[in-house]
Amino acid sequence: MKNEVSNLKYDIIGDIHGCFDEYQQLAEKLGYDWNNGLPRHKDARKLVFLGDLTDRGPASIQVMEHVYHLVQNNLALYTPGNHCDKLYRYFLGRKVQIRHGLETTVAELEELDSNKRSAVKEHFCFLYENAPLYLELDEGKLVIAHAGIRADFIGQSGNKVKTFVLYGDITGETNPDGTPVRRDWAKKHEGPQTIVYGHTPVESVRHVQNTWNIDTGCVFGGKLSALRYPEMDAVSVPSSMPFLSEKFRSFED
Repeated sequence: MKNEVSNLKYDIIGDIHGCFDEYQQLAEKLGYDWNNGLPRHKDARKLVFLGDLTDRGPASIQVMEHVYHLVQNNLALYTPGNHCDKLYRYFLGRKVQIRHGLETTVAELEELDSNKRSAVKEHFCFLYENAPLYLELDEGKLVIAHAGIRADFIGQSGNKVKTFVLYGDITGETNPDGTPVRRDWAKKHEGPQTIVYGHTPVESVRHVQNTWNIDTGCVFGGKLSALRYPEMDAVSVPSSMPFLSEKFRSFED
């Protein structure tokens, strides 16, 4: 957990999944100028990444290296997603299934020479190991968690909280495509905190009960979206990927 107290304004970016070109377009649309490869905002706004930087898209290594350098230069904040957690475990040599997108990142890594691959591994592991499970910003009024977080979990850690933050409110059952069945926890959010999350692709930014899902499925042909805080304006750019309607979840709000 990271509790940053300041008058900073934030631009929170949804799940990028290796779609670097769309990310760059979105950052420019948000008013960031690219100097020496790193985006900076004239109004000192700060980028925030809510996880799932890699997998499925065409430029996972470029995205993870970019975010590493942003965080190292105090130009961004980052909290991990489930794909980040899996990639970290892969780098540690633990037994993971190279599927559900990880295979694309592994293929990119295998194209690198050993020195470059070692550097990418070192950078990502450092980024992950120094990242909070979720972010508490603006004196706790804003909470950013990859798949969301229950209000009573805020301020806590442990395996139960980690599972919720990385995977959402899962039931233990699986969908036909192998993904876990998730409850719609956002409808029950009653806390004062604004919670911004992603993980579950939706066709448009979803605002329910002071929660905002900003994963608009860029890697599945939707959009890459950001939420400007405290303005609470959603900004999006279209994806260049093929549209896969079956990857998006519909809700009855």
